[in-house]
Amino acid sequence: QVQLVESGGGLVQAGDSLRLSCATSGRTFSSYSMAWFRQAPGKEREFVAAISSSGGSTATADSVKGRFTISRDNGKNTVYLQMNSLKPEDTAVYYCAADRSARVVRTARNYDYWGPGTQVTVSS
Repeated sequence: QVQLVESGGGLVQAGDSLRLSCATSGRTFSSYSMAWFRQAPGKEREFVAAISSSGGSTATADSVKGRFTISRDNGKNTVYLQMNSLKPEDTAVYYCAADRSARVVRTARNYDYWGPGTQVTVSS
């Protein structure tokens, strides 16, 4: 069992930056691929970014490419999402997820474990 806890969300203005963190429990963090998803009110959960177990491969949604960067520190059992040039349309609850298969995939149903989420609100 893996437990995930996101942090770093908050209320910012358009153009600001935030860094989200996802701390995980367990000794198998380095064998999981990790991802960030987000869900805005009234919308479906949306893929944001994913990273392979080693950190050597990543995938990023077109909507955030060039602004958001996913990374991980296997020594700290933590995955990060650096978000720059934030826009009001980035407002959502951001979720961290882990995939035991270690694949870099964009589909939410492939992920086995989820955190409770952290709210990001970007004002115009």
